[in-house]
Amino acid sequence: MDAPTPDGRTSRPLRLLHTTGATPVNQPSPLSTGRPCDPARGDLAGIMQSVAHGDKQAFSALYDALAPMVFGIVVKVVRDRAQSEEVTQEVMIDLWRQAARYRADAGAVTTWAATIAHRRAVDRVRSAQAASDREHAQAAREHTTAFDEVAEQVETRMESEQVRRCMRGLTELQRQAVTLAYYQGLTYREVAEALRTPLPTIKTRMRDGLIRLRDCMGVTT
Repeated sequence: MDAPTPDGRTSRPLRLLHTTGATPVNQPSPLSTGRPCDPARGDLAGIMQSVAHGDKQAFSALYDALAPMVFGIVVKVVRDRAQSEEVTQEVMIDLWRQAARYRADAGAVTTWAATIAHRRAVDRVRSAQAASDREHAQAAREHTTAFDEVAEQVETRMESEQVRRCMRGLTELQRQAVTLAYYQGLTYREVAEALRTPLPTIKTRMRDGLIRLRDCMGVTT
């Protein structure tokens, strides 16, 4: 397997790795078919020390030794192979960058790498789930907004039709008075003047008309 280096150079040709939704770049495959290195027999602690000092050949050996294990851990959590390959690359880059932080007395290199791999995998799953939740929430808001708008239009229309039906149940004077007062905004006195009817009569007709409307529409007070 050919391990990536910070300056992008390698001692052997790299395979072209395609990942879903990402621009293809020259990266090694997480499952190497090159010269494998058995972590049980390799001095990974010593290799890690060399990596911490910027030794690119040591990192190549470390990559070959750990990438298959890392990929196996990640794919069990992420499930998607393309995303698992991406996460594996991120883990290996983390090992390169954090090599100086490794302490042999704290545990084996494989344990340390496995911890980073699992954490990265969980982060990827949570990130994907959060993105999915945001999309679903947005879709729900759009659906609710559309539903509310339609419901409001239907409700307004039904109320309008109900009002017209109930208005037809009023006397002619009551209907005229209510229309002038509530649909044209006239005062009682202006309604009386417009209908050439005494103000007390208008007030009485208005009161009786509103009571009829209230009862017809089922409005409670």
